[in-house]
Order: sequence, then structure tokens, then C-alpha cells
Amino acid sequence: MAGSVVTFFAELPDPRSPLGRRHLLSDVLTIAICGVICGAEGWAEVEQFGRDKLAWLRTFLALPHGIPSHDTFGRIFARLDPKAFERGFVAWMEALTDRSGGRIVAVDGKTLRHSFDHASEQAAVHMVSAFASANHLVLGQIATQAKSNEITAIPKLLELLDLHGAIVTIDAMGCQKEIARTILKQGGDYVLAVKDNQPTLHKQVTGLMDEGIRESFRWMHHDGCVETNADHGRIETRRVWSTPDVQWLKGTGEWPGLRSLAVVESTREVQGQTSRERRYYISSLDGKDAQVTAAAIRGHWGIENQLHWSLDVSFREDDCRIRKGHGAQNFSRLRRIALNLLKNEKSVKIGIKTKRLKAGWNHDYLLRILRL
Repeated sequence: MAGSVVTFFAELPDPRSPLGRRHLLSDVLTIAICGVICGAEGWAEVEQFGRDKLAWLRTFLALPHGIPSHDTFGRIFARLDPKAFERGFVAWMEALTDRSGGRIVAVDGKTLRHSFDHASEQAAVHMVSAFASANHLVLGQIATQAKSNEITAIPKLLELLDLHGAIVTIDAMGCQKEIARTILKQGGDYVLAVKDNQPTLHKQVTGLMDEGIRESFRWMHHDGCVETNADHGRIETRRVWSTPDVQWLKGTGEWPGLRSLAVVESTREVQGQTSRERRYYISSLDGKDAQVTAAAIRGHWGIENQLHWSLDVSFREDDCRIRKGHGAQNFSRLRRIALNLLKNEKSVKIGIKTKRLKAGWNHDYLLRILRL
């Protein structure tokens, strides 16, 4: 584990003055990561973890002055450069992640609800994450001060990632020409949701695809697929149609790499009541295989169920009140490192919460989690 921290965070600048440093930065990072894996939700708990595990930690860490205080942890992470920390995080997670062709990378944002500070008029931090659907791992993340700033944050996040062979999915907030251009530049393809924030595009896409459905697409090249799920008395049917006939849209040349359109029609039947909803997409995929497009769209929904849910339920992220400096987003990054390592450990079939408890009880299991 110490080797992993040294390897992937070797270029991480130490924010402290060289004079009076009592603790190695690699030791501080390692203790924090281990503590969060084992259930710590704040700096006081990270310190207590370190003190209770001091003898074990000394077997692979230098710890020249023992365990740092919680104030020391807080000061270091409040001042730690989040961009440099993110670069190390991305490098580490790429070592864990399957990079085979056709992988789906979902991009979405989540607000750290209690990271706001009324006294300093600091808004709550909004984290934008890139999530590998197949591995259920976070590839990278970047902070903004508001959800509306996702438009400028997403390209910065994507530029950190190797997207060759990947399909990137983003909700309507990310349906922007610059974001599409960045994805293509990084070697990926995109599937972007279209809604009213792009009113002209939305009107054209909905009109074209709705007419195609009414006319059974008889005048358009297309492909389609159907998926049905039944659970707890609810039956959900999803029909996906895709078409490469983007020439029917005006101004398509303004969208980098645009090659296809898609629509998903979801029909839900619950206790005799039926509801229907359609969602629309533009894509750089060729549109000839609706199954590929459907898999990308389905993969995007996983970021809410598999990432945000885990952070809220298993890590209680919304309850965290760390606010000073860069502390909130850097602790968020520690949670995502911990979550990735826990998901990557598959020797036992138990939930994330139980894995965290087991790691705290069993040193051998914690070491197994920490190994690449």
C-alpha cells in the first residue's frame, strides 16, 4: 500500500513548509485512505484509527513522530492541491480499471450537501465524477461551486482521462459542443441526452424521432431493440431506436462528430396503471446497432444507483461537515478511492458496509483491499 501511495502520488506537492514537518506526506495519505476504508467519516476518526492501529501501521510506514493529530490531518488536506491530488487519483484508478474497447464512462455530478459555510459565504461543493460502468469504479472527479458550473468542469475532467475506445454518456447539462469536441479529442465516442437546455436541437430531435416512431421508421435507416424487466409487481419495457440519418437536422455540422440520433421509450405498468416516457439522445456512434446505444444509456443510469447511492448510504457523504479550504473535496476523493478499492476486492460476496467493517477487524483483509 505504501508503495502504491508513493508511486501514484509521488508528484503530489507537500503544502507545508519544509521547516518543522513532523510527518511524511505519504504516511498521512496512507493513514487517511486506510481510515476511510475502515469507516472513518472525519479527521478525528482518522486520527483515532491511526492510534488504534499504530503497531500494525509501523510495519510498513515510517511514522517518525507517530500518528498526526486530527488538526494536522485537517490542515494538510485543506491545503493539499486538489488538482495534483486528482492527477494521482486518476493514475491509480487507471491501473485498476478495465480499459477494453467499448467501455462505458458515465459522467454526472453530486453536491456535498453540508460542505457549505454560512460564515465565509462558501457555497456547497459540487463534485463531477467519471464512472466506469463495467467496473463500477470512479475514474476521476473535479469540484465546482455550483451544479450550473458542470458545463465548464466536465471538459477539464475529461482531459485528465484516457478515453480511447470508450463511450462517454452525460445527461442534458453536458449536451454542449465543446464537451462533444473534448470527448472526441480524448479518443472516445459520446451519447448525450437532449433536453430543453438546447431548445432548437431538442425540438428537431424530438420531432424527427417521434415522427419516425409514428411511421415505423419506414423512410429512415434505423435499428431497434427491446428490453423488459419485471420486479415487485412492476413491469418496465424499454424500446430503443437509433438512426444514422442526421442529415434531416439543420445545423448538424455544428456538432462535432455527430453521426446518429436515438430515442428511448420507457413504459411502466404498476397495479394496472401505465405510464410512458421518452428520452432523446445525440451520438457520435454510427447508429447502426441500437443494442450498443442502449447499453451506453443503461450504463449511465448506474452512476446514480452504484456510485451516488453507495456514497450516501455506505459512506454517509451527505452528513459530512468538513468545510475548511480544500478539505471537503479532498475528503470526497478519499471516499472514492476507498469505494474503488472496496469494489475491486471480490474475494468475499458481501456489501460495501460489511467490507468496511471486515477491513477494520481483519488486517489481512485490509491488506488484500489495498493491493493492486
